[in-house]
Amino acid sequence: MTPTPPDAEQRAVQVTITGRVQGVGFRAWVTWEAQERGLQGWVCNLSDGGVQAVFAGPDAAVEAMLAACHRGPSLAIVRRVQTAPWDGPIGPGFEVRYDR
Repeated sequence: MTPTPPDAEQRAVQVTITGRVQGVGFRAWVTWEAQERGLQGWVCNLSDGGVQAVFAGPDAAVEAMLAACHRGPSLAIVRRVQTAPWDGPIGPGFEVRYDR
């Protein structure tokens, strides 16, 4: 994990990813990638077959995570990545949620 410079611009976004993103290890992959970038937030499966996540941290790390989400893990087929600003609560660390 790369330390965050004290003056780094912070950002939080909500992301919805569609395609073949369930049953391919997408949540575990997102968790690992987000933790490697030092991001906070969460990821969960959606009932419509998509995946939703919140990423918070330095702007450059969030941008890198968004770029990675367009590729996904090797078995995924990402069709669309939608982003929106996030101003909701964010706990410490990064977690998989099972309640969506």
